[in-house]
Amino acid sequence: MFATIHSGAVTGIYAYPVQVEVDISPGLPGFQMVGYLSSEVREAKERVRVALKNAGMQVPAMCVHINLAPADLRKEGNGFDLPIAMGILTALSYLEQEQTKNVAMVGELGLNGEVRPVKGVLPLVRMAKEQGIAVCLVPKENAEEGALVEGIKVVGVADVRDALCYLTAEGEERDELIPPTSMNVRELLRRQEDEEQTDMGNVHGQQLVKRAAQIATAGFHNLLMVGPPGSGKSMIAKAMTGLLPPLSVEESLEVTTIYSVAGLLPQKQPLIGRRPFVNPHHSITKQALVGGGMIPRPGAVSQAHRGVLFLDELTEFPRANLDLLRQPLEDRKVHIARSQAHYVYPADFMLVGACNPCPCGYYPDLSRCRCTENEIHRYLGRISGPMLDRFDLCVETPRVELADLQQGTEKQDTKSMRKNVLAAREAQKERFRGTDIAFNGDMSVEMIKKYCCLDAAGEHLMEQMYAAMHLSARSYHRILKTARTIADLEGEPAIREAHLQEAICFRVSADKFWK
Repeated sequence: MFATIHSGAVTGIYAYPVQVEVDISPGLPGFQMVGYLSSEVREAKERVRVALKNAGMQVPAMCVHINLAPADLRKEGNGFDLPIAMGILTALSYLEQEQTKNVAMVGELGLNGEVRPVKGVLPLVRMAKEQGIAVCLVPKENAEEGALVEGIKVVGVADVRDALCYLTAEGEERDELIPPTSMNVRELLRRQEDEEQTDMGNVHGQQLVKRAAQIATAGFHNLLMVGPPGSGKSMIAKAMTGLLPPLSVEESLEVTTIYSVAGLLPQKQPLIGRRPFVNPHHSITKQALVGGGMIPRPGAVSQAHRGVLFLDELTEFPRANLDLLRQPLEDRKVHIARSQAHYVYPADFMLVGACNPCPCGYYPDLSRCRCTENEIHRYLGRISGPMLDRFDLCVETPRVELADLQQGTEKQDTKSMRKNVLAAREAQKERFRGTDIAFNGDMSVEMIKKYCCLDAAGEHLMEQMYAAMHLSARSYHRILKTARTIADLEGEPAIREAHLQEAICFRVSADKFWK
């Protein structure tokens, strides 16, 4: 008695097909599982045996062999319980092989026979669709997540008996027994986009900082804010996601896949419809920041994919942790190598940092700051030069004046600022049509040469600044990319000298503190 069931496993954020092969034959009773299995997968045999017994389907005292193919790829996770159980029932003739021929399954079993939710259902369903599978059986709690994939029937089952009854039903009886789950992705996106979020209008004063935030969000540039405590740095950072253009359907599914694999999807929210805002504490470990661990999982940089990674109190982060961000900021992805596998997680995020100018927080106000020059130097020196070089814009956030706090509604709110950002985004969309580039901040050196051409005055200015500011090649290119975004915000087709001057000013601000 032999049976094969379709299933899948996740590596990184991608899924690959797994065939669950079951053979039951007379002989010395036993339950053997092979196929390069992790410990949690090996434990499935105990869960499956007891779950089937409590569901009223006793496994006879026979020789049971289970193989998860292909054997050269390591199987991890708790999602193989359901396909193993259905494979056993098929081999015992509870089901016909034809009834499971075009069905993929995933799910963990409780000892009472219930099907419990698992991680990574979205990439598994996408993989099943690519394999030409017609139906996916998933845990009931994961059904809405799986139904985000169009073109495949996703059925949520609550327990083993639900799965058995569904598979034994014929034709339209199946859909009457357990209706497939359906989701409207675009409606979910629209609904989440309308949810209330932090408004720039709640930040009084700080016009220069708001300008820097607008430029950063328009071109997806990295931003560093330096200023005393209570000057609005955190509030501005939170409001920046509201300035970014809405997620497209494909971007939303990409972000949702990361959160699904990490097990971070909020309950009753199968889709991440807004750009992520990730704000890790400065005590975060290296593995939690960039990803990894004994069983690799996406880190904070991947959770912030297509959104904002906000590092508050930047100078409190260990220097070694900050330097780990240098490679993801360049490659827009994280590579994690293990002896058994190689994992790749996307990490296309906008880095926003905030820090105080000194340990007490009040430099250069000498009437309040009592820090020595050496203390300030050591404090700011926790941010290395190469890391500082990766910030496109640096802006000082001064203490907010009482007159600003007492004034009425701010003219610069999220709604008004976003209009200009979206207009600049449309210009970039047209510019990069047909490429995988979305923002000016993602331009390669070749693209900078093509789209950031300067006139004679602009070239002369950059020659002067390159020598005077001792710019690196990376800094030079980042100034040009920032100037290109400023020109887009102004609706200008070409970069003018004024755009370069403003971009340079946001680089010069760093020299005030990092001399």
